[in-house]
This record gives sequence, C-alpha cells and structure tokens, in this order.
Amino acid sequence: MKRILLIQTGGTIAMDASDNEKPTLNPEKWTELMYQAIPELSEIADIKMERLFFEDSSDINKKHWAALAEFIRNNYEEYDGFVILHGTDTMAYTASALSFSLQGLDKPIILTGSQVPMSNIRSDARRNLVNAIEMATLSLPEVAICFNDFVYRGNRATKMSIGDFDAFASPNYPPLAEIGLNIEIRDHLQAPSNSLEVATNFSDQVFLLKIYPNLNPNFLSQIDFGDNRALIIEAFGSGNFPIHGEQSLLPFFQKCLQDDILLIITSQAAYDAVELNNYESGRKALELGALSAKDMTTEATLTKIMYLLAKHDDNKTVAEQFNRNLVGEMTE
Repeated sequence: MKRILLIQTGGTIAMDASDNEKPTLNPEKWTELMYQAIPELSEIADIKMERLFFEDSSDINKKHWAALAEFIRNNYEEYDGFVILHGTDTMAYTASALSFSLQGLDKPIILTGSQVPMSNIRSDARRNLVNAIEMATLSLPEVAICFNDFVYRGNRATKMSIGDFDAFASPNYPPLAEIGLNIEIRDHLQAPSNSLEVATNFSDQVFLLKIYPNLNPNFLSQIDFGDNRALIIEAFGSGNFPIHGEQSLLPFFQKCLQDDILLIITSQAAYDAVELNNYESGRKALELGALSAKDMTTEATLTKIMYLLAKHDDNKTVAEQFNRNLVGEMTE
C-alpha cells in the first residue's frame, strides 16, 4: 500500500461550520473529522497527517511556500506521494510556486481543498480529499490541483468561481486527469525524474499592475519602484494598453526599462496567449524591450518571476530564463 503524507495548511476545508455559526478555522474540529474519515481513507493508502501551519489562504506568502518545499524535501524519500490541504483563494499561486520550487519530481504533489467546510453536511471536501489521496498514489510526477473530479497542472490552473464546486479551470492546457467511474489520466504529463532540485527562495522585488480605462500615468510616477526588479502588467486582450494622449503608458514603461526594471506583459483574459505583435501597443512594448507572458496564468507569471529573481542577480539571465518553458507552465 502506498504511503501518503497529508499536509494541512488551513483554508475553508478546515473550518468549523457546525451549530449554524459563521465558519472559523478550527484545527481541533478538523482533526476530529479527519480521524473519523481515516478508516475510509485507509482503504486507499497508508496515510500520515501533519499540520504544517494553519492559515486562511489569503495570508499565504513566500515564507509558507518555502516551508512547504522544505517539508516535502525532508520527507520526500519516506512517502510515495503528498497531498496538501489548502484554501482555494491562493491555491493556484501556491501550486505554481511549488512547481518551480520542486523540480525533477518522480512522485505526485497534489493540492486540494473545498468550497464548503468539511464539517458541513453538503461539503465538497470529502470527495475532493478522497480524489486527491487516490491521485497521490498514482504515477503522476507533477505539482497538481485536484478539484471537482479534475486534476490540473498546478502552474496552469486558476480559480474561476467563488461559489461553485467547479472552482478551478486550466484555460490554456487540458486537464491531467478526469475522475469518474474510472480515472482517466491523459498522456501529456511531465516526464518523471529522480533528481529532485529544491529552491526555497522567492523574491518580492516585483509589482503587479492591472491596466484599466482612464488609468492616470501620473499616479504611477508617484510610486517608488526603486527596489523593484520586475513589473508585471495585466493588460487588455493580447497585450494591449493605452498609447495615445494623456493616458499613454509608454513614457512610464520606458522609464521603468531605463531603470533596469523588467517589464512583463500578461493579459486580463484567462484564455489564449499574449501576442505582442498583433497590435500597435504590443509592438511598441516589444521595441522597448518588454517580455511576453504568452499563455501563462497570472499566478504562474508572478511566481515564476519571483523564483527567477531570487535565483539570478542579473536581469538579463532572468529574462532569458523567463522566456523558457521551465516546468510546463507555458506553451513554447
């Protein structure tokens, strides 16, 4: 029987919604519920539970990503797979970060959670948990998100719904597996590797800016980007942004690049890829030296540049590595 390490980090799945009270994080209640479920889950795998930290996922940051990566490294040889229970709000960020942090996998690292607390009778928690544990026993050498009977590559997934059980999607990459009467694993998995490489550092020298109509460039000029090494622009469509009149962002972008700040263009649209050659604004951004996030999610774009900035001191190397497909996060 496969040995699975179940890592609790908090989130809705661990909340207590009993007695008609507002849900609150309750580690004791979660532990009680888990031990009630263990006899059933033990038919799937030999499971050990560990509580690494207990946070609402809105409070998760690079320190938690590092703690997870380090914890998995320390237990990597002892277990056949890992399941991480995590809040849904930032699950895609954590999954993306771990995909860069833990490279060369030969076993599954599956993140899951729920839209409704496990203590609620109509929760999706039990199904997601059972599915995730079963997926962790299979040959799936990926950091993945298992949710609502689908398994997505972690750095391709994004949260799409606040209230539906079908909370996640993988807009530009097909699911790795679909769970029904049988488990259908697709053939586009990462190749397994027995040379695990672990990186636990992520840089916070990055700023994410969402473009909107009538954005005043003067506001941006008042922000001190002095310590930043990269600026991610969530632009319109295939990478468009204002370039005419008082709202033109070109002077601001030009100044950023002159200050040796990497400029990365991603899109507010979830589907398809940024194509900077399609329109005038994108072409001007390319002429300035901007980078395209192509078909990466915002979560993957952000965590990838945080990982690269921490790994490399010079922005030229960061830019070269950013343009490469490192762990299946983008289509080449």
